[in-house]
Amino acid sequence: MFVSTDQHVSQPPADHPTPATLPPRTAWLVLAVVFLADLMDLVDSSVATLAGPAIRADLGGGQVTVQWVLSAYTAAFALGLVTSGRLGDLLGRRRLFLLGMTGFTAASLACGLAPGPVFLITARTLQGLCGSVMIPQGLALVKVVFPPERLRKALMPIGPIMGLATVAGPVLAGWLLHLNLYGSRWRPIFLINVPLGVAAGLLARRVLPRRGGEDPAARLDLAGVGLLTAASALLIVPLIQGRDLGWPAWTYAMMGGAAVLLGLFVVSERRSAHPVIAPTLLRRRSFVGGLVVVAGFYASLSAFVLVVNLMLQLGLGWTPLHTGLTLVPWAAGTAAAVLLAGAVLAERLGRASLQLGLAVAVAGLLALWWSTARWGTDVTVWRLAPALLVTGFGSGLVFVPLVDFVIGDATAEEVGTGAGMLNAVQQFAGAVGVAALGTVFFSRAAHAPAHSPHSYLAAAALVFAVTAALNTVTLLLVGLLPRHAQAAHGHG
Repeated sequence: MFVSTDQHVSQPPADHPTPATLPPRTAWLVLAVVFLADLMDLVDSSVATLAGPAIRADLGGGQVTVQWVLSAYTAAFALGLVTSGRLGDLLGRRRLFLLGMTGFTAASLACGLAPGPVFLITARTLQGLCGSVMIPQGLALVKVVFPPERLRKALMPIGPIMGLATVAGPVLAGWLLHLNLYGSRWRPIFLINVPLGVAAGLLARRVLPRRGGEDPAARLDLAGVGLLTAASALLIVPLIQGRDLGWPAWTYAMMGGAAVLLGLFVVSERRSAHPVIAPTLLRRRSFVGGLVVVAGFYASLSAFVLVVNLMLQLGLGWTPLHTGLTLVPWAAGTAAAVLLAGAVLAERLGRASLQLGLAVAVAGLLALWWSTARWGTDVTVWRLAPALLVTGFGSGLVFVPLVDFVIGDATAEEVGTGAGMLNAVQQFAGAVGVAALGTVFFSRAAHAPAHSPHSYLAAAALVFAVTAALNTVTLLLVGLLPRHAQAAHGHG
């Protein structure tokens, strides 16, 4: 779930590139490569949401196949982040970034050519692992090429990019599915990464510095990594498979084992000389509280996107393009709010902007619940548009200040680690949200006659109510944060 770089600060080698020796144009090209890698990761984690029903119809498999196609990527990404930051210190960040980019591109090709569901899920897992190798190295390299006084400015777009990429994925997927290029159906949503990955890889070879702030004193805490990885896997597997198998005893045993291993991980961290999670970051109230809010927000967001797609495609029989266009008000609301929050609200309101965004999102989810229950099978794009617009606007208000609370107080030495942990928690929370609330959705839908539109609509309404409740709890937790991110340090 988390990634950390070592806390020791060592002197760079003589040939270590510094911000002063690199041309500004090269530094910005490095940032462009890193942002392109982030975009590939974030879009890829969301495009499969819309394509889930089409993948299931083409390759076969049960309802759980859709959940695995989504969760295999996000869970593998989050778990891989546990070790990749340290491995960058040990093996070289440029080398691992290029390795991750190459693997991600090859795995995307494998996903696009998958002959069956097991092959696709395996390729998605490898894609997530390669993404987890690539992303933290890019953040660390950005730290190398930008001086501390310009680093915060360089990372400012990360919030809007995370928000817009999350909502752009389903719309892009709907368009590609509608085109059905050469009868390829859902496959272009993965194949589109191949030319992007090749172009990004070639540019990365030209502009990435040979040395990227590696720390020769870094060590890999194998005990901590093993405990955290095992605990996470023991939680995800039963959440996805449990309902489909009738919740056998071993699913409860695995979830209980996850709790035990998490406890052992905490003990191990306290005793470790090279802890997985940087202690300096964990002493910041804004950072820890911000990650809790990230977990609640992204678990709700990922489940919401999944359920809207399942309701419209499986329940009402809408095409992927129709479904993607239905999400345009949500995407537009998110984009407008991200720009508003970034330009005005986040800096002026601080914590209150998070509370405002979550409150608006709850209102939108409740309106969506009401619209689904009120109109039933007579629901249309226009009847859903107001609720989706409000939900998207609320979510957009959260993206920018949430990032600032998590890494806004981090020092130049901590910001790469903090951003990596933010990405890990986002991905893992999304995987848990899809697994848990996807299970709620399919369980509720199974209580009515098979393939009944009303059963899917009722299941979706239930999940909308649950996500509204989850966002309400998250809203209350925001009150534990300082009023402004920098308040954790006690400076203005």
